[in-house]
Amino acid sequence: MMGYYILIGAIALVSWLVSSKLKSKFKFYSKVHLKNGMSGAEIAEKMLADHGIRDVKVVSTSGMLTDHYNPANKTVNLSEGVYNQRNASAAAVAAHECGHAVQHAQAYEWLGMRSKLVPIVSVTSSMSMWVVFGGLALGAAAGVGFGYWVAVAGLVMMGFATLFSFVTLPVEYDASNRALAWLKNKNIVTPEEYKGSEDALKWAARTYLVAAIGSLATLVYWGLQVFGGRD
Repeated sequence: MMGYYILIGAIALVSWLVSSKLKSKFKFYSKVHLKNGMSGAEIAEKMLADHGIRDVKVVSTSGMLTDHYNPANKTVNLSEGVYNQRNASAAAVAAHECGHAVQHAQAYEWLGMRSKLVPIVSVTSSMSMWVVFGGLALGAAAGVGFGYWVAVAGLVMMGFATLFSFVTLPVEYDASNRALAWLKNKNIVTPEEYKGSEDALKWAARTYLVAAIGSLATLVYWGLQVFGGRD
């Protein structure tokens, strides 16, 4: 178990460092005010309109960095620090979330795949670790039949979470690419403001990358615990 604690500790540390860097980037670029004077909400509404999307609403949501697109009710949810603000950070986030709306409207395959995984992961992710633990307690590492298959079931559940993490990567990177292309092509931001938006979105994407690597590392670790003791 010591190896697992070290792994989790290392992942948590890297995740914290990236998250802290992301927050500092957004705070820094929130001081880069847009010369066009548009708020995050106005930028979101314009990007949706430019892509011919009329059935998606832009709404305000509480919290910090709680921005997201909800495909179920077709809403672009912008946090308080984005909805009314008029800076490079707000522009980046608003356009990024609209990037997901554009993906949805254009039936982007990776978004569709992630959406299909959501109900599965919401059920299996919370119990996968306990199922693996149960299998190991029943003798999975020694190759004992019932315990082995219980542990394998837990690994499969854990595998869905890992798959979800990696499917999320192209979804997030593509949304950022769509956002940045639109900001640049429509001259929504100046070159200086664009650099800030680009840098902020790069750090946001890295949080998903760290999460995916951490999920894979955890899956591999427990896979070795289950299969490593077998002859």
